[in-house]
Amino acid sequence: MIAIEPIRVLVVDDSAFMRHAVTRLLGESPGIEVVGAAANGEAGLELARQLRPDVITLDVEMPVLDGLGMLHRVMAEQPARVIMLSSLTTDGAAVTMDALASGAIDFVAKPSGSLSIDIGRVGLDLVAKIQAAASMSQASFLVHARRAAMRVDHGSAAMLPRGAAPGGMPDARQARDAGKPRPPRTVARKIVVIASSTGGPSALQAVVGGLPERLGGAVLIVQHMPAGFTSSLARRLDSSGRLEVVEAAADDLISDERILVAPGDYHLVSSASGRIQLVRLPPVNGVRPAADVTLQSLAPVWRDRMLSVVLTGMGSDGTEGARAVRKHGGAVFAQDEATATIYGMPRAVVEAGLADRVLPLDRMADAIAAWADPAVH
Repeated sequence: MIAIEPIRVLVVDDSAFMRHAVTRLLGESPGIEVVGAAANGEAGLELARQLRPDVITLDVEMPVLDGLGMLHRVMAEQPARVIMLSSLTTDGAAVTMDALASGAIDFVAKPSGSLSIDIGRVGLDLVAKIQAAASMSQASFLVHARRAAMRVDHGSAAMLPRGAAPGGMPDARQARDAGKPRPPRTVARKIVVIASSTGGPSALQAVVGGLPERLGGAVLIVQHMPAGFTSSLARRLDSSGRLEVVEAAADDLISDERILVAPGDYHLVSSASGRIQLVRLPPVNGVRPAADVTLQSLAPVWRDRMLSVVLTGMGSDGTEGARAVRKHGGAVFAQDEATATIYGMPRAVVEAGLADRVLPLDRMADAIAAWADPAVH
């Protein structure tokens, strides 16, 4: 019988209580071994060099060298699989988006701030994300790390919200938008629903950045994230490409050349007239928002004018929704294994025989554009 090596984890957090609590929580999980703990980023870097852990859990807010600073140095010196622990605050959400763009695999939100005595509430989530990070193939991780390095190398402009630039000057896109009359919104001709989870923010940035200014349809994004983080995600994506990206609000109209992000802790559905509705029904597939809910709601209305795109993520959310899309005449694209950070959600769609096309991430935006407006693309 072959012994399975435990997942070796390094815990980095400035709070002695949090280090103890996370270490104890992980130590009680079969197949995980905490091999070290550090109180700041500098000490964490030294232990990472010595211990070479499989996964690092990394606090965002720390003295000496904070989580984002340590992450940048880890990814530059010795790329490692990192799960961020983030506070449920506006600043915490923005820094977490920076971390995901800089190479972190995923994050877990501390339930009650930097010192969360109730960290056990997210224990199962943390364990699942550590296991997912450790299960990535080396090839997939290297692709992920290279994408992050390219993003960091291209400078800090990509980290800024739309309309901003280094030094606070407005960017060219803001200047163009300022001079454009905004026509009345009408219901979109076609709709694209993108589902993603672990690794999603990075993948979404690549897809959104590649979409044309005249797409010929609307886009809805269902990314598994808690409340408070999806607004930061929307702002980040808005700075990535040519289309406007906003967090969806109740009664928003699904309209061409606009991308709406489902807000955390709500399922996103639509009325027959194309108006967004946000509902607090129970989680589906363990998540809220769930792509299956959105896809199953929209498929009977949009029929052959609907495309489902399933990107990287754990689990199988999106599969039953893709089944509904295909049943009603729509199309389904799935990300391929070689470029997916976690090949869970796309694998489930592919193995169910529901994918019309299986594509690498760098071809997904062009494929979406060609489906939305084949006469142009």
